[in-house]
Amino acid sequence: MEQKIHQGRNVKRFREMLNIKQEALAYDLGEDWNQKKISMLEQKDVIEEKLLKQISAVLKIPVEAFQNFDEEQAINIISNTFHDGAVANNSGYINCTFDPIDKIVQIHEEKIALYERMLKEKDEMMVRLEKLIGK
Repeated sequence: MEQKIHQGRNVKRFREMLNIKQEALAYDLGEDWNQKKISMLEQKDVIEEKLLKQISAVLKIPVEAFQNFDEEQAINIISNTFHDGAVANNSGYINCTFDPIDKIVQIHEEKIALYERMLKEKDEMMVRLEKLIGK
């Protein structure tokens, strides 16, 4: 049984992903639109091509996204592509070649050395300033 793409639901999904309220979308579509009309539009299985183009322009999303996006297929692709250790481009596993705790200790030691150098420079600067003042 082939499942049809619900274009109205797709409009709602993309609108919500962009954090746009129904009232704002209605305002952008024109004077003859209101929140209730957007709500009814989002319940439609199929939306007229001309209206999809208007919505596409407002949301800056291609018309094809509303016509072709199938959430179940997307979930299947994601669940079949990603697994423990997989990275976003599916190029393999990330193997850490260093011990993170050793790195933290190293950075801490470098920070301490930097502070000590800064204190030494400050002390040297104070000695020079005292000589200039004539103490």
